[in-house]
Amino acid sequence: MLTKTYRFHSRGGVKHAYRAGKTIRRPDLSLVFCDNPKGFTRFAVVVSKKVLRSAVGRNRIRRRVYEAIRLNLSEFKQPRDYVFVIYSQRIKSLPFSELEKEIRELSKESMLQ
Repeated sequence: MLTKTYRFHSRGGVKHAYRAGKTIRRPDLSLVFCDNPKGFTRFAVVVSKKVLRSAVGRNRIRRRVYEAIRLNLSEFKQPRDYVFVIYSQRIKSLPFSELEKEIRELSKESMLQ
């Protein structure tokens, strides 16, 4: 699990990322990111009830994405706020190696912008 220092502590930060950030969209998930003036990197994973009604399933998706982020933390070099928005419950059954690959590709795309 990603440590608490790398996660958002309130909804205000997520709202700021939505307002001021840029978005990279994929079929199953998207990444919203913006610069963080505080000088460190933070992450959030948003899974809507429309994706999966069960809280257990939503939390499982969230934990899998946080773990993929933790293992690829070195890919996120700039101090930014990152919000991963999940659109599909396919992420729940996606092989972990493919999920990590998606996370790495999104991080590389965000560095280019």
